[in-house]
Amino acid sequence: MNQKKAWLYLLPSLVLLGAFLVYPLIDVFIYSLEEGFNFASQTYFGVGTYNYQYVLHDPYFLQALKNTFILVIITVPVSTGLALVISTGLSSIRPLRQLYQTVYFLPYVTNTLAVGLVFMVLFQKTEYTDGLVNLVLAWFGQGPVDFINGPYWAKMFVLCFYTVWVVMPFKILVLTSALASVNPDYYKAARVDGTSRLRTFTRITLPMIAPMLVYLVITGFIGAFKAYSDAVALFGTDLNAAGMNTIVGYVYDMLYGSSGGYPSYASAAAILLFVIVLTITCINLLVSRRQHWT
Repeated sequence: MNQKKAWLYLLPSLVLLGAFLVYPLIDVFIYSLEEGFNFASQTYFGVGTYNYQYVLHDPYFLQALKNTFILVIITVPVSTGLALVISTGLSSIRPLRQLYQTVYFLPYVTNTLAVGLVFMVLFQKTEYTDGLVNLVLAWFGQGPVDFINGPYWAKMFVLCFYTVWVVMPFKILVLTSALASVNPDYYKAARVDGTSRLRTFTRITLPMIAPMLVYLVITGFIGAFKAYSDAVALFGTDLNAAGMNTIVGYVYDMLYGSSGGYPSYASAAAILLFVIVLTITCINLLVSRRQHWT
């Protein structure tokens, strides 16, 4: 009887998940196998893996895949590490703690495009100005560098910097809350034993907040793989021309962009993204379960 009640309570959630998650995923997978799909007539001439072969050999997709992986590899560990350092610092001070927490959280509640415009003012080189960052570089006898329309790695640096700036406030908020939940009796016992701060941090603090760190790393990977608006905010909507497209941007372009009208290719790219994210998430979960914080 209790099991029936439990399933009854779960029924609304299961219906919503099935309607808005499971069914669309199955539908996208079917689209990805339909070769020569015509959106207007809803017809196709075959079923197979041609769409996947096309996507995997498309230079635009390969460039988007490269950009996305670089973004993930750089921004996730950097943003998590910086957030941990800042959160630890915030937790160790008392005066103006709430003010500092508010200041660090402001970028998270600011509109993404607005932050992108600020970064363009800082980094973009125009005929009138080299940008604030280039002015600083000039003091050290460097530059100027066109970070927005110039070399690939200059643009990637700005994109990674921007992404870290946007995602770090949320991580700081989560880690600050996690640090506040650690039982202070552990720290008192460590001080009585004469334990150093570094050993206290590695032997007490890190093990206690490890679940939050794992959560932030996993969600960070997922969020970075779904990056799109960050690149648009910096380089505009024609990301292929800028060489800064992402996998999500490629999917959007295949549906609605200048090369749009190819839902089968977009579906194949979306399924590939789903497989990549699922694989990396599973690896992270397995590694986190085997990792012992001792």
